[in-house]
Amino acid sequence: MIYLDNSATTKPCPEAVAAVTQAMTESWGNPSALYGFGIDAAHNLRSARSAVARAMGAEPDRVFFTSGGTEADNWAVFGAAKRYGKKNKHIITTAIEHHAVLNCMKELEAQGYEVTYLQPDSAGRIPLEALKAALRKDTFLVSIMMVNNEVGSVMPIAQMAKLTHRVNPEAVFHTDGVQGFLKVPFSAKTLGADLISVSSHKVHGPKGCGALYISPRLRSFPPLLLGGGQEGGYRSGTEGTPAIFGFSAACAAVSQTFAEDRQREAAMLAQLADRLSALEGVVINGAHEAPHVLSVSIPGVPTQNSINILQDEGICVSAGSACAKGHRSHVLTAMGLKPELTDSSFRISICRDTAQEELDKLISVIQTQIVTRTR
Repeated sequence: MIYLDNSATTKPCPEAVAAVTQAMTESWGNPSALYGFGIDAAHNLRSARSAVARAMGAEPDRVFFTSGGTEADNWAVFGAAKRYGKKNKHIITTAIEHHAVLNCMKELEAQGYEVTYLQPDSAGRIPLEALKAALRKDTFLVSIMMVNNEVGSVMPIAQMAKLTHRVNPEAVFHTDGVQGFLKVPFSAKTLGADLISVSSHKVHGPKGCGALYISPRLRSFPPLLLGGGQEGGYRSGTEGTPAIFGFSAACAAVSQTFAEDRQREAAMLAQLADRLSALEGVVINGAHEAPHVLSVSIPGVPTQNSINILQDEGICVSAGSACAKGHRSHVLTAMGLKPELTDSSFRISICRDTAQEELDKLISVIQTQIVTRTR
């Protein structure tokens, strides 16, 4: 199998698998227990938090584990509304966010909040000027993703957060960093975002774990779950230590080779885009600025046909976001792409494990078995 759908999920690295296995067979104590076995688990939990925090460039006591990126996004959006949306009712987001954010916005609109959806340019970027024009004195939340999961455009989050806080010092800035974490460099301490969502299974960790960074600026942020006071009282419930320990092991492993992997992936993706765009009838969509995401259209060949042809050759690609099955891409639609491009698009996403030979095979199949069908 040639797996080229790494924006949907990644293969757990050996270090993560080993950490999960150890947590389930040896270090399976409850971190809240007050005897040695539980105290050891609590120590391991602190170490795991520190490892994830190092990878994020964050203070360990400001990183709180969740069940994944969707939960982290929900907590960020609804928590901000609960804490800061009592007198102000205006929110800014983008039309190309993941549905974990967009569907939260729909719910808040139903509750009476006003949401401004910034529109992308033709490359999938959100201009800084668009945010500046949308900011108001009653804006209490801005939520803009770090990297778009379909076309790989990278948003100027540091500049956007700085602009938001300059225009409205009381506003909260959240970024969905799921596709940016350990893909593009950033440090939570200096980025300027108040809330940052990340996910384990996008960085070669296990599914079922993520984290929300809550800036020291937001000391009174509302808790997600009430109960026994775990996660600093923000998210009660016995911690899912196998997934957490696997997440931390993946962060440590991927961080070690991050710069090298990023450079290699970026070079591979750029070459892939050049070679595909040279094929007659193939169109590259969007900025593909991140080192791992490329959107491709072959007008005249429906998306599912391309996916099926590639699957028959053992190649896995995606129709777009794996979390929005069966729908025309809202990202490509917002970018203004014509229906013949949107309805023939598919996403290729690579990772640190992707081999050049796999991309050579992909190009060969596209050229010989898909492009030829448009002639």
